[in-house]
Amino acid sequence: MTTQKSFWLTKEAGEAQREWYVVDLQGQTLGRAATKIAMVLRGKHKPTYTPNVDMGDFVVVINAGGVELTGSKADNKVYYRHTLYPGGLKRRLAKQVIADDAERAIRQAVWGMLPKGPLGRRIIKKLKIYQGAEHEHAAQKPRPLAV
Repeated sequence: MTTQKSFWLTKEAGEAQREWYVVDLQGQTLGRAATKIAMVLRGKHKPTYTPNVDMGDFVVVINAGGVELTGSKADNKVYYRHTLYPGGLKRRLAKQVIADDAERAIRQAVWGMLPKGPLGRRIIKKLKIYQGAEHEHAAQKPRPLAV
């Protein structure tokens, strides 16, 4: 009697086939878009998903400034960062962060959904974010990703 063995992707084999996707965030909700982006970056949409291997795809985000927050999060959600000097804790509201630097809000939302450590740092490098509709990755022929 033969048993079926599970397929387990190895790091050394280089078997991960990378695709490129483009996501338009104009009018999209930040959290819902971030979950879809994190899933594609991690590779969970593939049948050959392996938790300890970076096998995800590249994601290009365009129109990052058009992302929206639901309810009163724009006025109540606070982003913190520290300058590493005593008393250097900085606070900014979500509407200020999205207006000035929407890339930071999107990257932080996606990073919160990825594993921490060397694997997560390698995965987050495959996320490319642009404020406008133009991007530099036309040569990779990215496919649209529905969010």
